[in-house]
Amino acid sequence: MSANLAENLPGPDVPRDSGLLHTIDRTVTVDEVWHGVTKFAASLLKWEVEPQQAVAVQLPNSPEFILAMFGVWLHGAVFVPVNWRATAPEVEHIVETTGAVALVRDDGLARVDARQIDSGRVYEPDDAFITWTSGTTGRPKPIVQTHSGYTELLDRVLGPLSAGRTRTETTGTERRPSPNLIPVSLALNAGIYNVLFGLRAGAEIVIMDKFATGEFAELVRRFAIRSTILPPAAMAELNDDPDVTDLTPLRYVRSITAPLSPLQARRFTEKFGVTVLNGYGQAEIGEVIGWTATDAKEHPEKVGAVGRAHAGVDIKIVDDTGAPVEPGAVARLLVRPPRMAAGYADGTLLADRLDAEGFVDTGDLARIDDDGFVWLEGRASDMINRGGNKIFPDEVEEVLRLSPAVRDVAVVGVPNVRLGEVPVAFLVGDPQPSSELEQLCRAHLVPYKVPVSFHYVDKLPRSEVGKVLRRELAARRLS
Repeated sequence: MSANLAENLPGPDVPRDSGLLHTIDRTVTVDEVWHGVTKFAASLLKWEVEPQQAVAVQLPNSPEFILAMFGVWLHGAVFVPVNWRATAPEVEHIVETTGAVALVRDDGLARVDARQIDSGRVYEPDDAFITWTSGTTGRPKPIVQTHSGYTELLDRVLGPLSAGRTRTETTGTERRPSPNLIPVSLALNAGIYNVLFGLRAGAEIVIMDKFATGEFAELVRRFAIRSTILPPAAMAELNDDPDVTDLTPLRYVRSITAPLSPLQARRFTEKFGVTVLNGYGQAEIGEVIGWTATDAKEHPEKVGAVGRAHAGVDIKIVDDTGAPVEPGAVARLLVRPPRMAAGYADGTLLADRLDAEGFVDTGDLARIDDDGFVWLEGRASDMINRGGNKIFPDEVEEVLRLSPAVRDVAVVGVPNVRLGEVPVAFLVGDPQPSSELEQLCRAHLVPYKVPVSFHYVDKLPRSEVGKVLRRELAARRLS
């Protein structure tokens, strides 16, 4: 094996008594981390788990989750994260699909147990862990990530950011990276990625057990966080919380897991003076498009784009036949990264999504401007075809968010006998007369983009990573 993600733990040159993992009320030192990781790996040996077998871990966001993850890798096994709030049928599906031989979970007594499972599967030596697709168009698929592929991904993104910084404690005028704050579930690809990203950069890790605006602000201040990640829903919560008015010394936030509303990004920047940067990737291909600090300084007018392709990543925009489109035209986004996941654990082939040149069809619609910045327009499957006129839901949603009474919104297409599809809006907020909402839309949109009806709901259905499940809304409208 050319790489093992366990190698991202601090080496002997880092003081053993220095803090490495932090929560709001705990600090775990480098020595304690190594002790916990090796103890967990020894437990796998005691449970007769073989290398290359899968181990499912269902623990809350905590240092123990990270210790278990690295313990699995140190043993040479495959890590299967399970959301702490997953139901029994969901856990059973994950275990059955991945062929895990053990399920590790907290029994509520501050200790970790393991339950042996009869079935088993042997993975390839390079296979590291299993993440899942977002599930916006169907049941999530299990993606097999490899040690070597994920190491390449981390170094691909870190390269332009590190500017020669080593992974050890820095000396002289060189500054050690600020701690990496993880405000998302560690069971998600985004959580695992940012833990590994921080450790590989030589940073400490700060874990939130669940997102809360006040705790987030406190951790930013306490650990002098200069850059972090946030899902769009978390940014919206911070925008709306009157008690959180200062996030000093935070300078940059990268939006992850779901599309970010430009309006929420502007509100966040205006309230906190923090630059919000989009990025783009998928679990199968990793982050392929993003921003650098230099781009953010030189192109403030481009904020709202997802950035430019990372080094070694090829992108193209094609129509439904696979033919290239005119520069600036909106069409399907195809990506060819240096690495991809090994495949799907359920037997589905990743190769089915590749064209003859090895480009992955992302399923997203986008355009590329003259400076190489990529602007997402939405999912191809979400686009509404109203009598031949194409409607991008994101554009309509952004107009509806201009109403101060609208806290959240999703626009979906529903079948129509005469036009094929028509747009319908689902809103969260203080109910307003439909005539006012329609008037707002007509002031900013051509008539065919205006929703035919407006429906208020308590909340929008979302996937685990925060993406709106539009199919559920459409089904609700038709029922």
